[in-house]
Amino acid sequence: MLNTKVSHKDKRKKFRADLKSGKLLRFPGAYSPLVAKLIEDIGFDGVYISGAVISNNLGYPDIGLTTLTEVANAGRDISRVTSLPTLIDIDTGFGEPMSAARTIQELEDLGVSGCHMEDQVNPKRCGHLDNKSLVEVSTMTRKIKAAANAKRDENFVLIARTDARASEGLEAAINRAKAYVDAGADMIFPEAMRDESDFEAFRKALDVPLLANMTEFGKSDLLSKKQLEDLGYNMVIYPVTTLRLAMGAVETALRDIKDKGTQEHLLDKMQHRKRLYELVEYEDYNHFDKDIFNFSI
Repeated sequence: MLNTKVSHKDKRKKFRADLKSGKLLRFPGAYSPLVAKLIEDIGFDGVYISGAVISNNLGYPDIGLTTLTEVANAGRDISRVTSLPTLIDIDTGFGEPMSAARTIQELEDLGVSGCHMEDQVNPKRCGHLDNKSLVEVSTMTRKIKAAANAKRDENFVLIARTDARASEGLEAAINRAKAYVDAGADMIFPEAMRDESDFEAFRKALDVPLLANMTEFGKSDLLSKKQLEDLGYNMVIYPVTTLRLAMGAVETALRDIKDKGTQEHLLDKMQHRKRLYELVEYEDYNHFDKDIFNFSI
């Protein structure tokens, strides 16, 4: 109720320990705090906060238009309502190494458990689009070093994402990843892998935790939990899945309402008010004021 009672440090400590458990951690994306509460209620391992989703919710494309303040605020709002660890996308780090360092400390203060930073040139684009431009390896390693040195909580997980597979090839992407680990990254996120063989090549080349991105309509095959476990991956994100499901349902329903003039035929497709009240713990707030939950549904 109100905010989670699990401390920021405890969530980060659990995240770090879970990455060593040998289990595949599954982090669906949350486009709002309410979705984060649902992710926890259903029993997932953590919550992912997508930079693309933050941009899209503001009505922007995913090209790096969001600010540190906007992203950090989304991280705080989502992290505060769940006892699960939260991982957030910080795009290219909001500037040069000093800005990347500041970003880490802001996220620590706001309760986020980890972040990933990518090696694209800003303005960046979605990792599954063509014609991406990358910064030099030396530029990215300076940012990673600055971010790693800025951490005050050793359990905050700093993930380096490389987008090199599409533009420079698999071997170059692996070489970049190795350099990023040497610079202080705790984990590697190889973006836009094409198939199992790409994922396997990264696992064979690196002995740090690896993150798989199972985004829809992209360049990667949508591998199952078992396939990723067999490949030895530590974590998988489903970054935009909940937003796409919601927007698909909302668009269909709005068109129906416009055509039919009523939403009555859609009631069985909606989350019931009772379930919503369960998620937001409406009845529990009655402990503070007996007049809050004094009705039946």
